Amino acid sequence: MKDSKLPGDKGLVLKSRAKHHAVSAQLLRPFSFDAMPLIIQYEVNFQSGIDCGGAYVKLLSQTPDLDLDQFVDKTPYTIMFGPDKCGEDYKLHFIFRHKNPRTGEYEEKHAKKPDADLRSYFTDKKTHLYTLVVNADNSFEVLVDQTVVNSGSLLTDVTPPVNPPAEIEDPDDHKPEDWDERPKIQDPDAVKPEDWDEDAPAQVPDEDAVKPDGWLDDEPEYIGDPDAIKPDDWDEDMDGEWEAPQVPNPACETAPGCGPWKRPMIDNPNYKGKWKPPMVDNPNYQGIWKPRKIANPAYFEDLQPFKMTPFSALGLELWSMTSDIFFDNFFITNDRNTAERWATDGWGLKKAAEGAAEPGLAAQMLNAAEERPWLWIVYVLTVALPLVLIVVFCCTGKDKKKSPASAAEYKKTDEAQPDVVEEEEEEEGEEKAAEAKSSSAAEDKSDEEEAPAEEEDGEKEATTDEKEDDILRRSPRSRKRLTEIH
Repeated sequence: MKDSKLPGDKGLVLKSRAKHHAVSAQLLRPFSFDAMPLIIQYEVNFQSGIDCGGAYVKLLSQTPDLDLDQFVDKTPYTIMFGPDKCGEDYKLHFIFRHKNPRTGEYEEKHAKKPDADLRSYFTDKKTHLYTLVVNADNSFEVLVDQTVVNSGSLLTDVTPPVNPPAEIEDPDDHKPEDWDERPKIQDPDAVKPEDWDEDAPAQVPDEDAVKPDGWLDDEPEYIGDPDAIKPDDWDEDMDGEWEAPQVPNPACETAPGCGPWKRPMIDNPNYKGKWKPPMVDNPNYQGIWKPRKIANPAYFEDLQPFKMTPFSALGLELWSMTSDIFFDNFFITNDRNTAERWATDGWGLKKAAEGAAEPGLAAQMLNAAEERPWLWIVYVLTVALPLVLIVVFCCTGKDKKKSPASAAEYKKTDEAQPDVVEEEEEEEGEEKAAEAKSSSAAEDKSDEEEAPAEEEDGEKEATTDEKEDDILRRSPRSRKRLTEIH
């Protein structure tokens, strides 16, 4: 596999384009349709995409003359299953060959088209797991990557139906010559009104129209090009008399019009057209004729189409306009649990490896923009618009926090303010008492003993600093400012 995410991963690869290919392998034992379901699954990777071609498998019918060395498109098969695409038609085939119990002839039955969108399985260049389950109760399921994309019944959801209709139209019955299928006819009693004028024209000149001022009646709309020169190789005997090519008349550029003025045409209010009798119900109407029904001589009823022809080999018989189609892990069983374990051990590892190797979101967005340049506009708007809004709201919003100056402005207003005055007066009283006490203590201390002047000044400064700090801490303004800082 090209660009394999699993080292050493190998498979079967269709290498040539626009050529027929065929390869097959014998099963260990034939598969017989009894009471157990049929489950077939395999992996496909369109490594180079796919323009037109198939990647389906054929379960080759067990016949005495089956020769895998001569495997061709005409080799009988029991089931054909898998993806196929050409142009914009994406298909996932499930076709089985049903044996007519009356004639012994085989006829292909095609399952209904899946409702799911299959496009991505052909275009994403990933490995996909295709699974078909056919049950003994005639139900079937088609899965891609272990997800059901189509399901139904072999009796009701295939075309043409397995069982023909019990009745058919009699091929010998013919419609009588006097059979009247017309639900409406012209009224035979209707008479054309006397004032009906079939010859009145559909349009007439507008009598209210007036020629615009400045209309140049004597000037032609087109004139011969005055700058045109007759070619030197012009032969009047062969080419006729030479005439300059026509160009718009310059004199008409500023005029409302040139040439003879004519009244514009308008719809004729008296126009009625050709008279026709009105339609009425047909009294002889007999309905739409259909041939009578008769019993279908080819009718049969097969209530177990699941019991198909046993198959003993699997083959790929393909044609494609694109190369490098990768196939791997073909698996046929009658046990669904075994098939799911096999899928997990094989395709599950590839899925995990491919998922781990996928580019990040940013790389995916860049790759998408390279394919669709208009996505750049979406990206810019998605990123720039929120940033602009954030900047606008952040820069134009009001600052709810008060500055130191605004905290003092309450003295200039009559609005109600917190009870700060009384607290300040109490603090001033406490401050004076503290100062008096400290002064008394200082005098007592100086009477008892003398200290060096420098030591005494230092103690005073420390005491003063402590007082100021204490006052600041007790001040409501300071408490408010400390609260804001915290």
